[in-house]
Amino acid sequence: MAETTGSCVSLYIATGVVTVTVLLLYIRRAKSSPAEPHPRDTVMLHQLGKGVHAPSISPFVLKLETYLRMSNIPYKNLFDKKMSSKGKTPWIEYNGEQVPDSEFCIEYLSAKFNVDLNSKFSHSDRAIGRAFRKLAEEDVYWYIGLSRCVYDRHRTIFSRLGLRWLIRKILERKALTSAWHHGIGRHSETEVTHIAVGDLKALSDFIGDKRFLLGDTPCQEDCAVFGILAQVVWQMPGSDGERAVNEKYANLRQYCVRIKDKYWPDWDDRVMESV
Repeated sequence: MAETTGSCVSLYIATGVVTVTVLLLYIRRAKSSPAEPHPRDTVMLHQLGKGVHAPSISPFVLKLETYLRMSNIPYKNLFDKKMSSKGKTPWIEYNGEQVPDSEFCIEYLSAKFNVDLNSKFSHSDRAIGRAFRKLAEEDVYWYIGLSRCVYDRHRTIFSRLGLRWLIRKILERKALTSAWHHGIGRHSETEVTHIAVGDLKALSDFIGDKRFLLGDTPCQEDCAVFGILAQVVWQMPGSDGERAVNEKYANLRQYCVRIKDKYWPDWDDRVMESV
């Protein structure tokens, strides 16, 4: 497998860009390779390879694996770059059942293992947590993708992953097209950044000096918020977002470090470059 092809899988998923057309040959090869038998009663987590400064450049991989760790659910990583039935990653298999999409995976696992990370919180608190998850995954997420593919003129993360110029140009075009159809791509770079920094401020104001999103105990939505914020903190070097979490909203960086230290003791073993 060529180096650029493997990296291309990672970067398309990280930015929400459709990969099927560009990587059809790769995916066919992955599907045709013989599958190893999976141990029973163990969640098999299909995901990408290592990230540069975090275990994955996909916020949804970090979200799902953090959830598994918070919930003490036995799992095994499969860094096979295989796509789910929806053409996305991460996804899981459990005793022969396949579940795509990180949020549907969490719903499935919560029911299957009788886990409720939100049991200590009121319905009102849960609603607030959901709202902040949607803010992160539906707003800040697009800023991350556009920053990596378009706004960062040096394509810093891409370069550190070994992506060649042609693949970077393909990513740029795909990201612009996807963002345009979504709507956020019709704004200028200044406007998109303004929106994202405003979202970061809202998260910072709400978290304040709390240990986690809703208080001293982590909730389910912390997994998603951490997945997004970890990209801004560690994998968007030189961006306005990174400056915001380091200078204006330092409690967001402290929040990420807190979750990393609590649930990711093997963090440095899972990254390409330690920070």
